[in-house]
Amino acid sequence: MYKVFVNEKPLYLTNKRPLVQENVYDIEEINLKNVLDGFFQKNSSGAFLFDPKGDVLNTFAKDVPIVLAAGGVVKNAKNKVLFIKRNKKWDLPKGKLDKGETIEAAAIREVEEETGISGLELGDFLQITYHVFVRKGKYKLKVVYWYAMYSSFDGKLVPQQEEGITKVKWKGVQKGKKALKNTYENIKLLFEENSIYETL
Repeated sequence: MYKVFVNEKPLYLTNKRPLVQENVYDIEEINLKNVLDGFFQKNSSGAFLFDPKGDVLNTFAKDVPIVLAAGGVVKNAKNKVLFIKRNKKWDLPKGKLDKGETIEAAAIREVEEETGISGLELGDFLQITYHVFVRKGKYKLKVVYWYAMYSSFDGKLVPQQEEGITKVKWKGVQKGKKALKNTYENIKLLFEENSIYETL
């Protein structure tokens, strides 16, 4: 099962019909655009899409193209986590893969470009997150590969303004948990499922 956030609400993609009765749709029998429109018009608090015949993510991607991206949860010697602020929300550095680029290389490059940091060490793969966004009136599915990273960098952090980033900050437990109250559901999920602050 895949948990995809659409306008910050969960859309579950599964190959089996779920036991719940409400907001359950066979992906081959519905107009996917209408379902997604409902999320963005705030008519939906969540839904299930199931595909009894094949891989539900592939079926979904036929109408909602996948955009691959990668990013990092960066910690420093003080066990603080590196946050960025974009669109008035706290976020983590990430971005799209360039053509021919590996996921790991993209993760490091995007973190460096968006924050001005250097000396990154790539750690363990953490997880993949999924969210739908709108680009030029079309729905797209962003699939983000997240990695743990470490850096001893203590220089000036520089937000990548052309990407709409206004701040880059190291945050310990108290300030980090405060930032998580003003972030995206995927970022909350990443912190919760990987016990990010419990490992500080």
